[in-house]
Amino acid sequence: HAFIVSEASQHGMQIFDLRHLRNATGPTVWNADFHYSKFRNSHNIVINEATGRAFAVGTNTCSGSLHMMDISNPTNPVFLGCFSADGYTHDAQCVVYHGPTMEFVGKEICFLYNAKRLTIVDVTNASAPVMLSQTTYQGVKYAHQGWLDEAHEYAYADDELDEYKSSDKITKTYIFDVRDLKYPTLRHIHRHQTQSIDHNLYTHNGHIYMANYCAGLRVMKITDDRLLSEAAFFDTEPDCDTATFQGAWSVYPFFRSGSLLVSSVERGLFVLKQKTPMPTQVPIPKPTPAPPMPTPAPNPPGACTDKSKKCTRLKGKCNKFKVQKMCQK
Repeated sequence: HAFIVSEASQHGMQIFDLRHLRNATGPTVWNADFHYSKFRNSHNIVINEATGRAFAVGTNTCSGSLHMMDISNPTNPVFLGCFSADGYTHDAQCVVYHGPTMEFVGKEICFLYNAKRLTIVDVTNASAPVMLSQTTYQGVKYAHQGWLDEAHEYAYADDELDEYKSSDKITKTYIFDVRDLKYPTLRHIHRHQTQSIDHNLYTHNGHIYMANYCAGLRVMKITDDRLLSEAAFFDTEPDCDTATFQGAWSVYPFFRSGSLLVSSVERGLFVLKQKTPMPTQVPIPKPTPAPPMPTPAPNPPGACTDKSKKCTRLKGKCNKFKVQKMCQK
């Protein structure tokens, strides 16, 4: 089935059974098999096939964040609940977690790209989702989208406006260490060899496939230290090499055939095949338990502290999110 959303008013979500296409003999106008109307418009939809759940984001409901649905019966979706504690969500990835934070293994965890930060939420109980952490970074312009590595240890993300609104036009990919879901950190900023806005990226078989507007398709290898090295590219926009909003919009690297789909705003759909053999599936390592947290020394009244080298004592009322935010400055 196809689940179709739009930012057009009153569009809702259309559900279409793709099996209808098997009998198509020519151009045909199709009707939706079901229309879901519990939200009017949506920027995007995220689906976790492992749980049979869909998450509409950027809707007129749930403060623009996760509008959660059970789509196990595709033509009869059921509303499950909202996550609305962190405002608008532009894009997300929701997984059955198998990373190293042991208390969340087997639970459904969503990684939200909320314009100004990466927010991690436990949505196992959709009627009572729990926010685990919020992580921003210096110079954030628009935390747009991202994807986990296959071990659920690192998240690779793009900021759609950092090149456009800055004098530094070099394409940048943000690498977050999410081995501790409650305390993620920005590990590294990869600087590419292009001057282009990055838009959507997906990890697959130890590589990242990026649709980077004027730079076209970029394929990056995830190295042993979880950093990036360019492995291949296809320039869908040879007449454009600046940080502007034109060119490659998205990429789909998950076909078993190894074919790649790249959509271009101006030029339409490219169907590509890598000349070199596709990388073999990287086995997912078994998660290792996170090291135990040391027992903190008691704080004096009215103060909280972080003992990392980058932080000094923070006086006044604060919580772990404030400590984390202050430490990053």
